[in-house]
Amino acid sequence: MLVDIASSWIARLAAAHQQNRLETALKKVRRYTLIIIGEVGYIMFDQDAANLFFQLSASRCEQGPVKFTSNLPFGLWSETSSNDVVAAAMIDRLIHHAEVFTLTDDSYRTRQRRNLSRDQHQNPDPN
Repeated sequence: MLVDIASSWIARLAAAHQQNRLETALKKVRRYTLIIIGEVGYIMFDQDAANLFFQLSASRCEQGPVKFTSNLPFGLWSETSSNDVVAAAMIDRLIHHAEVFTLTDDSYRTRQRRNLSRDQHQNPDPN
């Protein structure tokens, strides 16, 4: 299993591409039992990054499970890519065999902070 945020995946693939080792890097990714790509949509992808991310998802889509996390619905993914066609193609490949889970609750960080604030309010420091 390999876990990393989207921008790190792009940096890794861009370095491999510059060294003419992109296909080798993609083959390595295909060997993992699971890859997790977090924070998709957090940063804007330029044209090259969007193409590399597409190649990653296209290379992996029939090989094994991929878990993506994003704070954006698919309809807004094109806003983080400089190329709407690449974004649409990537989403198409991702959802072909996907189970999509949409979480509407607060994140665990938000809940944790709310609980901490509530606990501090209920149990003020006696000093």
